[in-house]
Amino acid sequence: MATSVFDSPMWGGQYRDPDLAQLFTDSADLRAMLLAEGALALAQGDAGLIPKDAATGIHRAAMTVALDPAALAAGTAAAGVPVPAFVAAFRKALPDRSIGPWIHFGATSQDIMDTSLVLRLRRVVEIYDERLSALIATLGNLAEAEAETVMAARTRGQNATPTTLGARVAAWGMPLLRHRARLAELRPRLLVVSLGGASGTLAAMDGKGPEVAAGMAKALGLGVPDMPWHSARDTLVELGNWAAMLAGMLGKMGADILFQSQSDLAELRAGAAGGSSTMPHKQNPVGAELLVQLGRAAPAQLAGLHQAMIFENERDGAAWGQEWLTLPPLLTLAGRGLLSAQDLASTLVPDRVAMTRPFAAHGGVMFAEACSFALAAHMPRPEAQAMVKTACATALDTGRPLREVLEAECDAPLDWEALFDPLKNAGEAPRFARRFAALARGEDG
Repeated sequence: MATSVFDSPMWGGQYRDPDLAQLFTDSADLRAMLLAEGALALAQGDAGLIPKDAATGIHRAAMTVALDPAALAAGTAAAGVPVPAFVAAFRKALPDRSIGPWIHFGATSQDIMDTSLVLRLRRVVEIYDERLSALIATLGNLAEAEAETVMAARTRGQNATPTTLGARVAAWGMPLLRHRARLAELRPRLLVVSLGGASGTLAAMDGKGPEVAAGMAKALGLGVPDMPWHSARDTLVELGNWAAMLAGMLGKMGADILFQSQSDLAELRAGAAGGSSTMPHKQNPVGAELLVQLGRAAPAQLAGLHQAMIFENERDGAAWGQEWLTLPPLLTLAGRGLLSAQDLASTLVPDRVAMTRPFAAHGGVMFAEACSFALAAHMPRPEAQAMVKTACATALDTGRPLREVLEAECDAPLDWEALFDPLKNAGEAPRFARRFAALARGEDG
């Protein structure tokens, strides 16, 4: 197996996210670092820190120069970061070598690397939002269509009371609405330029550091932080928390589909089924399994990312490097989860007959709660509950339907048809489904 399944040629079809993969390549990193250096030079030229012609030349070259990531490997290993080798290669590639000394003026490696990361995270966040919007819309349509499709609710692995498939879909989708709002709220904190100089004080910029930071941010379309954030990694960890929560939410969706698609229930089908190497009859729910895998993998990556918050002093190479090991795979698995969830949601097919079987199973004891509340209108509630509990035991022991047992033991004037009607006992489930569908459409409900 490859070091990372996300980059593996063999496993890539299962785990790879093509859109995010492009953003976490050496080439993408170098391109964003060049943009950062070009914007820095422009801002410094405007502030009078470096010659205007040098600033223009550096910015122009940053738009066109192509650097070979492999050529920076030795320098990166020696320095622990690629920027010293990158700056040297950039200077060497300039059409006008005389302006080379003005590259990276007063900046430090972390300024350029963090700004490169933020530039790429901007597109990551856009991709997340686009996919969330599409998934929410798909789930909203599904919830609307299946608002009254009755099924068994399960609690602690046991059949509980009637609900609807639409309500279950709404339970998948409602958290995604909140999570999309969280992402929008996070954006302005996350998407800010990094510029602090050697120790986060901008001392080498002759009192013009804040002006340069603002100019650099404007050129890149980023925000300006209140102060340099070299050692404050909270916004990156916040994004990681967001991604891990998303993976967990989608994992719940996968777990539900996995449960309902098992052979003994066969209530749902979704996604392309996978075959077995030896059992021709198998139709393995690989898409749902993938969502569960990703949801379980996310906390491990997040734990490593949280350790990166413990930055010693003004710069900490060990803590900083922890981000490189954990943040890209964490963000990738969340992105891959969105792709898989969309595929499952858009191909979900319920077997409505199979979904009604639990209502008749075990003598119809799923309607015990409804019966006990109905009887409580005619006798003290503890007595009603005791009667129904005894009737359930009789139904299970004898195989007789619960309704038959209760009708024989109780002369209360009850509407037995309504009491054993799944939809009438699904409570607010249809309304919850339609409420989510309305919110998914952007309506007030």
